[in-house]
Order: sequence, then C-alpha cells, then structure tokens
Amino acid sequence: MKFNWGTGIVIAFIAFMSFILYFVVIMSKNRNDHHLVTEDYYQQELEFQHDIDKLNNAKNLEENLRWQKTDSGMLISFPENLETQKIAGNIELYRPSNKHLDYKAAIELTDHTVLIPNDRLLEGRWDIRIDWTYNNTSYLYKQQIVY
Repeated sequence: MKFNWGTGIVIAFIAFMSFILYFVVIMSKNRNDHHLVTEDYYQQELEFQHDIDKLNNAKNLEENLRWQKTDSGMLISFPENLETQKIAGNIELYRPSNKHLDYKAAIELTDHTVLIPNDRLLEGRWDIRIDWTYNNTSYLYKQQIVY
C-alpha cells in the first residue's frame, strides 16, 4: 500500500474522531459529585440585597469587627462601644477545599471577643461570614483570609 496525502488525511480524520470519542466516553464515565458551593444557593441569591444593606450598615460603624490569629486560635473582636448583651448572630467559617471543615456557631459574648480554638481551624484559606444584629440593626462582616 502506498502512503500518499489522501491516506494521511483519512488517518488524521480517524485519529481526530477517535480522540473525540475517547474524550466523550471518559467524560460521561467521570460522574463526580458536582454540586453548588452551598446547599441553599438560590435562597442566598434572593437575599443578596439584604446582605448588601448589612454590609453598608457595618461600614457605617465607627469601628468594625477585627480578627487576629493568636496562640490559642482566632480571636474575633467586636466594637468596644457596643453593649455585648445586645449583640446576637452567627459566625460561619467556610473552607472552600473541604466542606467537612466548615464551622458555624452562635455568637455568645462575655466581653467583646469570641475565640475560635486552633483545633477547629487548619492553616489555609477560609471565608469568614459574621451575620449579627445590634439594637434591631443587622450587620454583616465578610472576608477571605489565609489563616
């Protein structure tokens, strides 16, 4: 059999079709758990304007929340000029790489700080979301950090 340009085109065409067919078979077999970042994604999307309002309320505070890494864990400090009894809400730490490491707790203050122990946190990227109220005004603190 003589190899000419017509034979080369046919071989190239067959090779391309084989690659595409291989790719389709591999992708159809690869059924990983593809899911949304959060379980209630659509509900959160509907509440997005409320989050914007809460963020604006937090920006209008004299002093916003702060966090710092200490030897015992992550220390979250609330503004000193607020009464701790009137502060309520939730702290959520979201780990993008592993949802089993996510942390959620209610805010319980005795002074103006909350400590999240080191055994709950691994080094790496975290998304902090603190949704809290003071005197019936809602506030939101969101930040991506590397702990």
